[in-house]
Amino acid sequence: MERTQVKRGRWSVPSWRAVSVVAGEHVVGKGTGRSPMYESDDEAQYLWSGLPLLLYRDLAEEYWYNLTGDNPALFVICHETPDGEMTPFRVTADHDSATVCLESDDQVFAVPIPPEVYQHLEKFVVTHFVPQERKKRKRKNWSETPG
Repeated sequence: MERTQVKRGRWSVPSWRAVSVVAGEHVVGKGTGRSPMYESDDEAQYLWSGLPLLLYRDLAEEYWYNLTGDNPALFVICHETPDGEMTPFRVTADHDSATVCLESDDQVFAVPIPPEVYQHLEKFVVTHFVPQERKKRKRKNWSETPG
């Protein structure tokens, strides 16, 4: 997560964005929570660890749409504290879940999917998603009514 101070007149407010998602056991091993990577008065970058990407079989179709879309992304969902700090609490690959969180006043940031996560997500989709064959509905001919 990256925080920059935006000056508006005499006021200064924090602006947050998710820079990326880093995957791997080497990151998880550092514990959970926020670790500062860089801090100054106007800028700061933090590494948040311990946020798992949980995948659900019934959402495999949503993951497939994400992977085959123009910009495959992971969504970092955050709460904003009263003092303006952003706290990530969930990472998802489901666009619909991210949209629901937006409607409940959470902040959602889209970041590119790291290659190792993309491969894992792709394997999950191939294993659990079976596209349904579309069936055309036959229209009833209303002109052939008994009369």
